[in-house]
Amino acid sequence: MSEMKTAAYICSGCGLGDKLDVAQLSRIAQKEGKMALVREHAFLCSEEGVQMIRDDIDREAVTHICIAACSRRAKTEAFHFPTVAMSRANLREGVIWVVAEGDQHDEVRQEMADDYLRMGCAEVKKMKLPQGNPAHADNRRILVVGGGISGLTAALESAEAGYEAVIVEREAQLGGWAARLWKRVPFRQPYAEPQDTGLSELAARVSSHPRIRVHLNSTIAETSGAPGRFSVQVAGPSGTITEQVGAIIQATGFDTYDLGKLPELGGGKLPNVTDQAGLEALARTANGTPIKRADGKSVQNVVFVQCAGQRDASGMHLPYCSGHCCATSVKQAMYFKDANPQVDTVVMYTDLRLPGMGEDFYRSAQRKGVTFTKGKVASVEAEGDGCAVSFRDLILDEDAVIAADLVVLATGQVPSAGVDLDAWNPIVTAAEGGSEEARQKKAEMQKISVLNLNYRQGPDIPQLKHGFSDSHFICFPYETRRTGIYAAGPVRRPMDMLQATEDATGAALKAIQAAENASLGRAAHPRSGDLSYPVARLEGCTQCKRCTVECPFGAIDEDEKRFPVFNESRCRRCGTCMGACPVRVISFENYSVDTVGMQIKAVDMPDEFSEKPRILILACENDAYPALDMAGLQRHLYSAFVRAIPVRCLGSVNTIWITDALNSGYDGVMMMGCKHGDDYQCHFVKGSELANYRMSKIDDTLKQLGLEPERVTTCEVAITDNARVARLINEYVEKITEIGMSPMKGFG
Repeated sequence: MSEMKTAAYICSGCGLGDKLDVAQLSRIAQKEGKMALVREHAFLCSEEGVQMIRDDIDREAVTHICIAACSRRAKTEAFHFPTVAMSRANLREGVIWVVAEGDQHDEVRQEMADDYLRMGCAEVKKMKLPQGNPAHADNRRILVVGGGISGLTAALESAEAGYEAVIVEREAQLGGWAARLWKRVPFRQPYAEPQDTGLSELAARVSSHPRIRVHLNSTIAETSGAPGRFSVQVAGPSGTITEQVGAIIQATGFDTYDLGKLPELGGGKLPNVTDQAGLEALARTANGTPIKRADGKSVQNVVFVQCAGQRDASGMHLPYCSGHCCATSVKQAMYFKDANPQVDTVVMYTDLRLPGMGEDFYRSAQRKGVTFTKGKVASVEAEGDGCAVSFRDLILDEDAVIAADLVVLATGQVPSAGVDLDAWNPIVTAAEGGSEEARQKKAEMQKISVLNLNYRQGPDIPQLKHGFSDSHFICFPYETRRTGIYAAGPVRRPMDMLQATEDATGAALKAIQAAENASLGRAAHPRSGDLSYPVARLEGCTQCKRCTVECPFGAIDEDEKRFPVFNESRCRRCGTCMGACPVRVISFENYSVDTVGMQIKAVDMPDEFSEKPRILILACENDAYPALDMAGLQRHLYSAFVRAIPVRCLGSVNTIWITDALNSGYDGVMMMGCKHGDDYQCHFVKGSELANYRMSKIDDTLKQLGLEPERVTTCEVAITDNARVARLINEYVEKITEIGMSPMKGFG
């Protein structure tokens, strides 16, 4: 390894030279930062400025550089020096754009810039240039579990992009639910009629594609490995074979909500009450002729009941809308009208939802004579040879009854996601404790597993509260908490066929990206391209297992001695393990307890009589830090008494940073992270939630130090909160000013 040689580069462009004493910054970098080279430039991101840095790297053997200019999120292409370790001191967005104009602010503005330069110099000295994972995983095949419209699309898109794909389908034929449809809701011009599903052509393309292999009547017996080197045992009619793949797409679709749970609507009780899937079967049998009931009798009037067992606030049924059902009922009403215009068709709804070009489809149905009634169905009872539908007419505000030969309930989608890990984990714990009953339950649950992962964290993907496969609904729609495994189609949220095909295409692209990153030893999203990965000093490990348990992505297992074993290809580089470790033995080459800790200690701390508080902000690099940058861009002013350090995720925050900051004389600590909970926005899923939990227990530390609990606070910040984040800072500075300066000043 070459000897470290440091350099600091200070830009005076973008108004920095007008608002700051650049010569003073240079002196600080040289004397306090102890940088071997210090250079100033009027326009550092220019071709000339960048070439100056490159020349120093080549001719002066510079290995570590600190760039004092704009935010680390700006000019990333210009300041791309992959052969050296680099830190960024944010003097533009973080200082001159957020501190008020005027001579009275010059002093605190300069102090802020001086500190950020000190922090940048301190950080880079503790960084190492990531060498990348030497154990590259080179398999780029894509496994698709499920052969419905989502799975077929994902496999075909992968193959058309030049990647081999493998489909595992549990049924004897491809197609899934789409194979049971007579027609589909229109997805292209004209949007007036039900259209052919196109499934036969799609399945034929998949079956004949030279880069696609199909396993029918097959399931996954076991999945092991990691991105780029998954080993999947496929159990089929001829026994079990092993498929080696680089990434996995779970496209296992949905089941329909159980009709038997709706006896008040005749579900499971009356022979002439069916669901939308049952109606499709009748339509396929009719094959374009008038649809008849299951008993063979003609249908003269049919009622479609929307939201049957859906959008239910009672807790008895599905609380969500399944998205496709309104358009499906319109389509099915047209089945009757197209075959026999004299059939009376009524679609009874509380709200009619037709996304996309559904308005044209709805108007077409009206022209054909389909009746749309805004009403709330109370009950469906047998009457003569048919049914009586009792409902509240929401337009006339009166009770009414309508007769029907056939009633069709829009019952919604229930995901086929496999084992619910929230239920799985306590059963496994009880089984390991010797409970025979728990062992039996575990065996029963394993029968419904889709992926049969041999991960310590359980056999399937974690699920959201309604059973859908966990995916990041804002930032990474197909991402799950199992790196390299993606969810697509109705298994991750309710959707129609058009949405499912678009979803599958997106999932295929992400699977390809994951496989390619794995082949280069790089992280997957959101730190795509990061070559670092966690390492542990095992001689200091206490085997507490906190890193293993708290890792959101199942990237850490244990060896026979209970030491952590890091699976680099599964790791997202969030640093949650680093934040969890009580003895601080886990680190990354370019991000560690020391890289942040030295920044905290590098700040020049005013004495308690200066009336200049110092507040540390630990800001998530994905939402909070960009919000701070945007506050600067929008010129939302905030206090010059804060010092912000970007962290990979609040989950990576080790409590030693809080303790060190308070011991060093900081008057307050603000933690800024993403929203957590059921509708989380945390890019690393659980990091913000874990940090919030850890910080809830820091009161004891504050009491031991004789400090008020208000000196440490946690805020949820979205990337769009540029005005709010400035307000939060200013309000917190006012609160700290009211509390008073920290009694720890002078003891750091």
